[in-house]
Amino acid sequence: MKTLLSFIAAAALALSLGCSSQRANQSEGTASNPLPGTANTQSSTTSATNLSGPDADFVNKAAQGGLAEVQLGQMVAQKAQNQAVKDFAQRMVDDHSKANDQLKQLASQKGITLPADVDSSDKQFQDQLSSASGAKFDKMYMDHMVQDHKKDVSEFQSEATKAADPDVKNFAQQTLPTLQDHLQQAQTTDKQLKGGR
Repeated sequence: MKTLLSFIAAAALALSLGCSSQRANQSEGTASNPLPGTANTQSSTTSATNLSGPDADFVNKAAQGGLAEVQLGQMVAQKAQNQAVKDFAQRMVDDHSKANDQLKQLASQKGITLPADVDSSDKQFQDQLSSASGAKFDKMYMDHMVQDHKKDVSEFQSEATKAADPDVKNFAQQTLPTLQDHLQQAQTTDKQLKGGR
């Protein structure tokens, strides 16, 4: 009888040890393996929605610059004295509106929110320009367009070769020729305003 009790006690102890080790294994498995698909969902969401720092900076800067070009262009197309300046300003509205739409689509695909307004330096220039008139207004605008497009061309050239994200790189490559053409037209118009010097 004593032997039988010892056997039952030993069996019960072995059984309880087996169950507790199985529970420990299950809890370890749960901790290291979350719900099926959750880890993958999180990592794929992160890679799909986040651009690298430089690419995101470029997209945000391009969006603000595009907004500024359209806003300035609209004002200048109405207020400019020289017809070539008016024509250039209207081209800025048309071309940069198209580029801005493409950029919105790209940002939507990448899950990033674009700035809704121009930066402080563009706002400051808009204020200065709106207080000018006549030939001074036209020259101020065209001088600004030459400088601004030199900078834009440089930034887009860099992104067209160095962007980590293929879609951002493609946008920069496709937009660059238009910006180079803008720069050339801005320089020609600016030179005409200054009497061909």
